[in-house]
Amino acid sequence: MGENCLAEMLGRYASLSAAEHSALAALEVNARKYRKGAVLRSERQPADEIFIVTKGWLFCSLLLEDGRRQIIRLNFRGDLLGSDSLAFKDAADAICALTDCEVEVIDRAALSRIFADHPRLGALLFVLQQVDRVMMMDRLASLGRSSAKGRVAALLLWVHGRLKLADPTIDGVFALPLTQEEIGDATGLTAVHVNRTMRALTEQKLIERAGNNTVRLLDIGRLARVAHYVERRESFDTAWLPPAR
Repeated sequence: MGENCLAEMLGRYASLSAAEHSALAALEVNARKYRKGAVLRSERQPADEIFIVTKGWLFCSLLLEDGRRQIIRLNFRGDLLGSDSLAFKDAADAICALTDCEVEVIDRAALSRIFADHPRLGALLFVLQQVDRVMMMDRLASLGRSSAKGRVAALLLWVHGRLKLADPTIDGVFALPLTQEEIGDATGLTAVHVNRTMRALTEQKLIERAGNNTVRLLDIGRLARVAHYVERRESFDTAWLPPAR
């Protein structure tokens, strides 16, 4: 079946011991499949499940009072979803399937044992949360201060960087299964504005689009300047982690 996908993700940050691999494998106890558009968890619903993404794309979102939706983050293979349920009784956001996807539901008692028996794994899970926090900080800055072109460019660069973290072979080309409306929900723009902005990025030779939703980043350096984008992947520091048990 291959490597446990959470172990695969944590292994990007530190080399895992055999005992740590076994502990992570024990977390994944209940596999589920969802079709595109399915809601795994609704906003304000009791938050009693934690998921590991094993296949496909998902997103977390908030529904505004006027009925509009704000996509807060996109989620990919190896991501840990619903961990806010460890701090709150009710879900702060909704989790939805952007594509057909597969997840593993984590046993909460097994997760508790991870922190007790494998403190380095607990520290690595904490690292993942900090990576997510910093990426959210960057997205907040983009939404608050960037032009429409900068917002869309930042989203494309963020998706590319996140996919590359899970698969280092990705080099500027990736499938983007987002509609213009969904890109708008993630950037605070209308679908019409997204269409105009994507066309401008294409005409300026910053990106190239193919009919099968494939995006090619033609000039990542220029795109990053347009987006005021900061590449974080090369500055991870895990030297402080405790030793493996």
